[in-house]
Amino acid sequence: MSIHKDPHPWRLRQAARIINTGGIVAYPTEAVYGLGCHPLDPDAVSRLLALKQRPMAKGLILIADRIESLHPYIGTLSDAGMQMVRESWPGPATWLIPATRNVPYWLTGKHTTLAVRVTDHPIAAALCRATGTPLVSTSANISQHPPARTPLQVRLRCGDGVNFILHGKTGELKNPTPIRDALSGRVIRA
Repeated sequence: MSIHKDPHPWRLRQAARIINTGGIVAYPTEAVYGLGCHPLDPDAVSRLLALKQRPMAKGLILIADRIESLHPYIGTLSDAGMQMVRESWPGPATWLIPATRNVPYWLTGKHTTLAVRVTDHPIAAALCRATGTPLVSTSANISQHPPARTPLQVRLRCGDGVNFILHGKTGELKNPTPIRDALSGRVIRA
């Protein structure tokens, strides 16, 4: 496992190469360190879920650096629903949006919606740009345990299950990003 501070472009390219070849990368997000992999790589997603001891049925979050990257994954919303979503992005707001029919089960789990966010965290957004795809993004921890907030905590909690760690500061949020349902506006996680 490699750990890197202040990711320079070559470190981002290295992290992107690892993701695009089936690896798992840890990186700072708006609140905690995240674990990311390519969303269409079932083996990488399976390893990530096993590392977290998270059931596939729960579904996962995709992050992107721009909404257009999410279009293949998300269905349509009403104008009011889309306006609500767009007004919160980029930023620390995760939305449940109806998934398109081609989104694999390992992303949605037992749900018909997909959790998505256009991140404004500079490192997370840069990693999305470098990979050329949205990323599966989930907190760096074992399910039901506190999330990692530093690279050292990632190493201690995830061990060799992570192929690469990008150092950087997490955002100012004390808790993981809130999740809202884009159809109803209802808060799922505050």
